[in-house]
Amino acid sequence: MKVFFEKLSKYIGSNIKLLIDRTDGKYCFREKKDRVYYVSEKVLNMGSMMNPDNIISIGTCFGKFTKSGKFRIHITSLDYLAPYAQHKMWIKPAAEQQFLYGHNVLKSGLGRITESTTQYQGVIVFSMSDVPLGFGVAAKNTTECKHTDPLSVVCFNQADIGEFIRCEDDLI
Repeated sequence: MKVFFEKLSKYIGSNIKLLIDRTDGKYCFREKKDRVYYVSEKVLNMGSMMNPDNIISIGTCFGKFTKSGKFRIHITSLDYLAPYAQHKMWIKPAAEQQFLYGHNVLKSGLGRITESTTQYQGVIVFSMSDVPLGFGVAAKNTTECKHTDPLSVVCFNQADIGEFIRCEDDLI
């Protein structure tokens, strides 16, 4: 689980505690079959009355552990992580479709970026109208993004909402 929390902190930093201690109740993370689920304690208590072999999933899947032990974040966690993002990137409407097809973001498609973003920092990618589109990793820091070639990559695509269609069998 240490790998999981390191990955979460890459995107939301110390705001992880805000996911657990919410105003609408206590929430927790549970691992089942190499997948990490985010679930309220109330639902978890109800699920504990069932046979664990009969439960396929409980709560929202935040991602899964790969066979090599790394954690791959799923797009299903985007709605929970986006409000707590410390580093954000907004992309122009012309670049949204390419990002949603799984491509990286080019400088020509970059609208805005959080001022203190460093290279290889986890970012949440938004449309210009503040709709969360996915997760990425900054290919360049903020100052390099401002002065780079328009065709250079500024954000590597990690997950996007287009995955709901492209990879729907793998998300469960």
